[in-house]
Amino acid sequence: MMFRIGDNFSYIKAKHVVLIYVKGLMAKLLLVAFFCFLSTLLMAQIDSVSVNHDRVVDTIGKRDLIDVVRSVFNIEPRPISDQEKKKFYFSILPVSSTGASDGRMLITSTTVGFYLGNQRTTYLSSFNFTPYLNLKGRYGFPIRSSFWLNNNTYNIQGDTRLLVYPQYTWGLGGGEPAENKYLVNYQYLRFYQSALKRITSYFFAGIGYNLDYYFDIDSDNGTHTTLSQFTNYKYGTQANHNSFSAGPSIDLLYDTRYNLINPLPGWYANLVYRYNPVFLGSDNNWQSLYIDVRKYISLTHSKSKNMIAFWTYYWTALSPGVPYLNLPAIGMDPYQRSGRGIEQNRYRGSSLIYFESEYRRDITKDGLLGFVVFANINSTTQVDTRRFRYWNPAGGSGLRIKFNKKSDTNIGIDYGFSTYYSALLLNLGETF
Repeated sequence: MMFRIGDNFSYIKAKHVVLIYVKGLMAKLLLVAFFCFLSTLLMAQIDSVSVNHDRVVDTIGKRDLIDVVRSVFNIEPRPISDQEKKKFYFSILPVSSTGASDGRMLITSTTVGFYLGNQRTTYLSSFNFTPYLNLKGRYGFPIRSSFWLNNNTYNIQGDTRLLVYPQYTWGLGGGEPAENKYLVNYQYLRFYQSALKRITSYFFAGIGYNLDYYFDIDSDNGTHTTLSQFTNYKYGTQANHNSFSAGPSIDLLYDTRYNLINPLPGWYANLVYRYNPVFLGSDNNWQSLYIDVRKYISLTHSKSKNMIAFWTYYWTALSPGVPYLNLPAIGMDPYQRSGRGIEQNRYRGSSLIYFESEYRRDITKDGLLGFVVFANINSTTQVDTRRFRYWNPAGGSGLRIKFNKKSDTNIGIDYGFSTYYSALLLNLGETF
């Protein structure tokens, strides 16, 4: 900097110029993001003729684990009249590794699919509760929900978590050796809620409220190095300090999928702009942008699944002041599903870009068994250049077992791997 502290006029003028530049840059970024999102909607609108509009799941000739249990124990299903058609479909997985960095967790994952309106005009709503216990001191109570009101007039989304979450970090950017890591212990409360109104057949817009509270942050790691020193980052890394952020968000959604648990061919695009002001309790004023786009393509017209799915997202801080634990990181996306084969939080930076593709196919004609093959790659910006320099690939494959054919819920058993890391992952529902 050419300006000196003693030169008040020059300092104020420089500060004013910098603020104008930052605001102009943020405006340009938001404008670019909006047009990227708009172009996705236009492409999706053109492609919407290929979307299957019959939203009732066809279960004729299909089998699931419930059918297998009934056949083994000779259990006859109770006849159900038209007046008492089942609207709730439960799936329970006693053991899972969702969100685990080492895969050794005890979890009961419960997913409920249900309709809040006419099945032919209303998407399948979902509720997921996944309490877990790690043998290394990690446990949590996350609840996620997505409610679609009758005829998709509104979509109400929720994400509430209370976690005790010891986790390794490797600092900012890429290129750090795997052994150069730092353990951070903290407790975490999240409360995200948003309400979106249908604007057109598949386009929704709304607002939300997002709260993140990181407390009891232990940043000395039992060594003489603090988290602030290890990361060389000053926001949210101070010893004996909590981190609080809260504020509104603007949410745009385009979704031609009718089943979030097991997406069928269609489009998904989501944009979330988040603003966290000090006057609402945040430690710092900061803003972020998250853009998520997915495409599902069926490769056959038969009832057996044979499809390919693509997923990309761009997550970036739009201003200084973002707490360290709120910065974009692999595996820390809203659903914590990205980066299969890469340790969670392995790469973190002011911006993150991610790509993944997955091939999905039934093994048996009745849909009871299937398999997937996937590959992904990500990159975070470097601290000094803010450029994407290091690209981090991963891949793997997995088995699918149909748990509930009514909600099309699968048990997913995936093995992902990358350089110096691999993990076995079990989940209810597809990764994306």
